[in-house]
Amino acid sequence: MSETPVLDRIIKNVRVVRPHSSSVESLDLGIRDGKFTQIAPQISPETAKEVFDAENLLGFPGVVDAHTHIGIYQPLDRDAIAESQAAAMGGVTTTLNYIRTGQYYLNKGGSYKDFFPEVLALSEGNFFVDYGYHIAPISPQHIDEMQWLFEEHGVASFKIFMFYGGYGLHGLSDQQNLFLMINKDDRYDLAHFEFIMRGLTKLREKYPTMQDRISLSLHCEMADILNAYTKIVQQDSTLTGLTAYSAARPPHSEGLAICIASYLAHETNCININLLHLSSRKAVEAALMMQTTFPHVNFKREVTVGHLLLDVNAATGKWAKVNPPIRPREDVEYLWNAVLQDKIDWIVSDHACCSAEQKASLRDPDNIWLAKSGFGGTEYLLSGVISEGSKRGLSYNQIAKLLCWNPAQRFGVLQKGDIAVGYDADLVLVDPHETFVVRAAESLSQQGYTPFEGMELTGRVKSTFLRGDLIYDRGQILGSPQGRYLKRNQPT
Repeated sequence: MSETPVLDRIIKNVRVVRPHSSSVESLDLGIRDGKFTQIAPQISPETAKEVFDAENLLGFPGVVDAHTHIGIYQPLDRDAIAESQAAAMGGVTTTLNYIRTGQYYLNKGGSYKDFFPEVLALSEGNFFVDYGYHIAPISPQHIDEMQWLFEEHGVASFKIFMFYGGYGLHGLSDQQNLFLMINKDDRYDLAHFEFIMRGLTKLREKYPTMQDRISLSLHCEMADILNAYTKIVQQDSTLTGLTAYSAARPPHSEGLAICIASYLAHETNCININLLHLSSRKAVEAALMMQTTFPHVNFKREVTVGHLLLDVNAATGKWAKVNPPIRPREDVEYLWNAVLQDKIDWIVSDHACCSAEQKASLRDPDNIWLAKSGFGGTEYLLSGVISEGSKRGLSYNQIAKLLCWNPAQRFGVLQKGDIAVGYDADLVLVDPHETFVVRAAESLSQQGYTPFEGMELTGRVKSTFLRGDLIYDRGQILGSPQGRYLKRNQPT
């Protein structure tokens, strides 16, 4: 007599990769109500309604891509559909998206009490993966709204773009108040950053049991340095393309911004600080120096897959324009060494889908100064890190920590990031030996190009499960969008 099924699904023959293990173990995974409920070497197929054979593929926790931008260059609801499909294609099951008022995104200023409910309405029913938002307080009134955002919508992470007050998204600008859609008397400057930090400290003090998940992220570049060097570089005809753009936003601008932000964090007792997309040796060295100088500040350090895979000689040129810039090869190798030495806390895509029609200037398509900044890449995050990281001795378990566990813990999505009983049954199956050539035509993103075009990667995502449901399998998206908004103020 057969057993009565107690599991919704069993995924059998998984070579499970866990962030806290030092090995890979062959296991079966039992799932019920979207959670892992049984993990064992052998689970009887009779106990489940459905059985899926993983055929001894590697099984990573669903990737938590903690730095993405949905809706920056095209309508948010449309962007969410296509780019979350690309995320699922790459084994990403959770995206945490940076968003702000001002030009781009919804192209609106004003209160987040008006803005953010519209963001959530446009998001609902359009994500194929689970999602959350980091928010940038742009105007003074937004600082007062941080508590409301946390209490009402579970927004626990906020952002400062340090260069925005005096430099544009894509280059030189003297119209930043118009770009940010703030009052002419308002300033997006160091004083504003200080007051954001003080506001965040008050929020952490008000919620002591949740203070570890409340954090501030910073894009660290100094506008004064960028303005001066951009003018110099644009007058130098020997510098072109990605090399010119890197020189115009020099690494010491990152280092200086990191030092200033760190002192402000110390001054305001804003102790959970995320230093985003460190792109250079000088940036990482400054970040480590500040950790030593202010040991009471809980710094986390982030790099992107773009800065790990690309350098200024990338054949894709303008398609790889991003802020901070792609750097010379010696910086790339320094970043990899920092990853291997456990000096980097997580790796992200910084996915910002910018279509080819928007990315390059129609009248001067090879002009790096006229190209838009940002590109997609969430679909290559896991494969890129497996491919290049494995060559350098990065273990699968370390990869799971960098792409899954660490960002989930920092940003308060505590049900994500591991393959363990009680966690969301987010799983990505990977063939670590399959090699493929990156082709934009094969991506589910609507971008239409990729700066990784022609790159050969080893380690291909075959299947992705979100809360136990198969949402991507061997090139195909399955079903309709089932992604849920993640409120990060819920007790564990």
